[in-house]
Amino acid sequence: MRFLTVQDLLVTTRGVQAGVMNSALLVVDAQESFRQREDWSAVSNPSIVDEILALVEPARARGDLVVWVLHAEPGSGGVFDPARGFVQLLPGLSVTEGEPVLTKTAHNAFTTTNLQQQLTQHGVKEVVVSGIRTEQCCETTARIASDLGFDVTFVSDATATMPLADPRAPAGRPYREILADPRTLSTAQVVQRTEYALAGRFARVCMVRDLVGTSA
Repeated sequence: MRFLTVQDLLVTTRGVQAGVMNSALLVVDAQESFRQREDWSAVSNPSIVDEILALVEPARARGDLVVWVLHAEPGSGGVFDPARGFVQLLPGLSVTEGEPVLTKTAHNAFTTTNLQQQLTQHGVKEVVVSGIRTEQCCETTARIASDLGFDVTFVSDATATMPLADPRAPAGRPYREILADPRTLSTAQVVQRTEYALAGRFARVCMVRDLVGTSA
């Protein structure tokens, strides 16, 4: 598996030419809903806001498009139901004027939004993927973006996830039992499997430091 280096990125992440935004940063589901769930206590990346900001600030400075995507499940009564008030960005993240904020109801950021049209309108050729969850909405967005013809950079440590329970285990167990179950995939295992699945096929996989030249 080949990971992206700073040299590789210089060609694809430089600023704006003749008003065309060649690159877009997608921040997927970095929202308060997740902090309201019990499994947030086991999140892979408690500093996810810092990692995302380490991408957002240089992207804005380069003139790249920054797109914020939120997940909603209207009428569900859960933490993703907009009526509950949690479908909003995590504390510390904020939108600058002109940056699109899209609300999706599917796992990927394209199917139920006009994201593809917005990227095409701005002349975007490459998307940089960050957010929550690594193997779910972030990975699915990366795969769809690749299929749509975009060059995709997946910034692994600017995503976050939680342990995954064995689907064959009994439902409704206390969360402590799920964490103690040896069949449960750790967050490290989930992230690694996502990187293996994406790299070289759907995306270039890198870390924040590869994009910004330093750790977030």
